[in-house]
Amino acid sequence: MARPPPIPLPRAWPVHTRSGALHALGLVRFALMHVRGWCADSRVARVRLAAERDIALCSAAQAREQARILHARLEAIDPSRRPHYPPEERLAILELRAAAGWTAAETARRFLVTVQTVASWMRRLDEQGPAALVRLPEPVNRFPDFVAAIVTALRATLPSLGKVRIAQIVARAGLHLAPSTVARMLKRKRPAPRPPSRAGRPATAATDKPVRTVTARRPQHVWHIDLSLLPAMSGWWVPWLPCSLVQRWPFCWWLCVVLDHFSRSVVAWRLFQKEPTAEQVCRLLDDARRAAGGAAKYTVTDQGVQFRDRFRVWCDMNDVTPRFGAIGKSGSIAIIERFFHALKDEMLRKLSIVPLRLPAMRREVAAYVLWYQTHRPHQSLGGRTPSEVRDGVVPARERGRVEPRARYPNTNPSARRVHGGLALRVDRVHGRAHLPVFELREAA
Repeated sequence: MARPPPIPLPRAWPVHTRSGALHALGLVRFALMHVRGWCADSRVARVRLAAERDIALCSAAQAREQARILHARLEAIDPSRRPHYPPEERLAILELRAAAGWTAAETARRFLVTVQTVASWMRRLDEQGPAALVRLPEPVNRFPDFVAAIVTALRATLPSLGKVRIAQIVARAGLHLAPSTVARMLKRKRPAPRPPSRAGRPATAATDKPVRTVTARRPQHVWHIDLSLLPAMSGWWVPWLPCSLVQRWPFCWWLCVVLDHFSRSVVAWRLFQKEPTAEQVCRLLDDARRAAGGAAKYTVTDQGVQFRDRFRVWCDMNDVTPRFGAIGKSGSIAIIERFFHALKDEMLRKLSIVPLRLPAMRREVAAYVLWYQTHRPHQSLGGRTPSEVRDGVVPARERGRVEPRARYPNTNPSARRVHGGLALRVDRVHGRAHLPVFELREAA
């Protein structure tokens, strides 16, 4: 007797089967609820006891299944990675939820997941079948270990770098990381101390919400001008009495800087062996005007002796409106004071011996200004450098992007995938160890 030809099953037969099983379990639950409700109201004690026994047995079976799933998850947890339920356990959780009649919130509470996770499982099951519940053993958005090694190497090269600065530096090389991702990578190697809590501190307008008093609308619109002391003998020299009586070479240098507010770029600077006069500051402003192709619309200074009569004459001759900076305002003298702080922290304190000869000290300051202008990402500029903002060029972080995650969806057509890893290359500006220039290259 010939066998009948096999009947081909529909392509989505496993999808319908799994989804139908969940619906069948839900219908069984409603049927049991109806029968148990009739038995619970029965006048016969034996029937009522049988209903209670059946309810107890079902609850115990569900509790055992829940405990088995949780136990399997706890055994598979890796402390260094986020735990995930395997596909079989996800389907078992959904079946148990259908049998017990739990809500998504109750299911999430019992199995230590979020409500969104349960809803995602149900949606994928209804739309794509049980195969959609399968997850890769490693999340697709997890960065390879060599990315964490690059971040750690950056911190080791410059320990003063924070998570935002590191993210901006690697973005200039094409590798885009969020500051929170950088913080997690650094915390794996060496946990950073937690910042002190600000609970109980009164909020003030000067500290929590500073008001900008100066707004620059374009490059060379507002200039900041100020003087600062660079100690040549920082081991014992301090800027107060009695050492303040000798505020001149060879004990310290005087640095005068003209800084553009919009781009944070250094327009002009000059070193002096003693406190400069107003005439010398005006000559520096003439150099800044020639370098920028014209004078700024406004200048912001403090009320020093260099910025009085002679300075006002220069402003009138060049159609410049002088302004005095207000203490405690973010758009005021804090802009140039932050530059001086960065210069002393990133250049002066890194020198084993501060040069006592004027040409040598000029070379040190010139090297730092070059590095500051072209290679140091500025946090207030969104990771761009002052020269990129001043010249209006495309920032380095937007010129090319690399994607080290092999399975991450490549939604950016300009992104370039790397398969052999990335290596960090460190160059130095004029050979200065404290002025690094970072570059990422694909490993061979």
